[in-house]
Amino acid sequence: MDKLWKKNLRDIEPYVPGEQSKEINIVKINANENPYPPSPKVTEAIRNFESSKLRFYPDANAFTFKKAMAEYFNTDAENIFIGNGSDDVIALCFQAFFNSQKPIVYPDITYSFYPVWCRLFHIPYKNYPLKSNFRIDIEDYKEENGGVIIPNPNAPTSLGEGRAFIEKLMEYNKDSIVIIDEAYVDFGGYSSVELTKKYENLIVTGTFSKSRSLAGMRIGYAVGNRELIAVLEAVKNSYNSYTVNSISMAAGTAAINDKDYFHKTVSQVIATREKVSNALKELGFTVLDSQTNFLFATHKTKNMKEYFEWLKTQKVFIRYFNLPKIDNYVRITIGTDKEMDRFLEKTTEYIHL
Repeated sequence: MDKLWKKNLRDIEPYVPGEQSKEINIVKINANENPYPPSPKVTEAIRNFESSKLRFYPDANAFTFKKAMAEYFNTDAENIFIGNGSDDVIALCFQAFFNSQKPIVYPDITYSFYPVWCRLFHIPYKNYPLKSNFRIDIEDYKEENGGVIIPNPNAPTSLGEGRAFIEKLMEYNKDSIVIIDEAYVDFGGYSSVELTKKYENLIVTGTFSKSRSLAGMRIGYAVGNRELIAVLEAVKNSYNSYTVNSISMAAGTAAINDKDYFHKTVSQVIATREKVSNALKELGFTVLDSQTNFLFATHKTKNMKEYFEWLKTQKVFIRYFNLPKIDNYVRITIGTDKEMDRFLEKTTEYIHL
């Protein structure tokens, strides 16, 4: 007979991140990490951090960090929320804003953490299928709902939408909270941050993991009107007032203040992305028009799962999703030019097998 207490265990299928291989000398382009180190000012901030301060709790309000963020986004500190990575921020948003009996809505092909949170927090949800070209059909989002979340650019498709799309989305959803997840926006997408001043029900989330090379620091943020941010703070403070540590805040402040380094590394990633995209197309791949730090691609004659598995034997790690509609696509993070040259060398070898 089963023990009765086992019936009270949460039965949930968790999010599965990209493979973290322990092999050495690999090309790891499967987790959308930035190939370049953080700003030298981040290194300096960490080196100069007084370790004796670690005996104190971090600033629960992240005042200095929020002030730097507000200056960058041309808003006020009261419009900024800081969390332990954008996953933490979005999870808090789900708890803070999605409390209707109506289902929240998002695309059927998107960030796979969304359904995990819905199941974890008992939030009803509904998916709208992407169009055949992997674009979001804005007309789907006219229906009444309990909230909307859309990544822009979307993942794993890499496609982004412009201001007109966001404005129409907001007009269709005046009675719902709309979250725009901008994890990849710095690589060529349209940012809706400025629209948070126009729409009180719009909140934009972002991360320092991608364009600012701080995935190991776990820094995420949200931008929105003061009422939404205050509710987020209240939810955070209901279970953990100190979600972001002191060193992360020092590193984040240094990163956001170094605009020159930020623009330099983002431009490098974009240039490499375009070069690799063109090279893949010459090898017979179909590559979507990316506005992210990765490419989403398929091939007219080759099986992408077999390609993914073969690359692993060559110590080149990309991402494959065994999911409907995209099970013959791969996601390729943009690495350094040297890493991508190795990737293209092995890809060319595979295509000619």
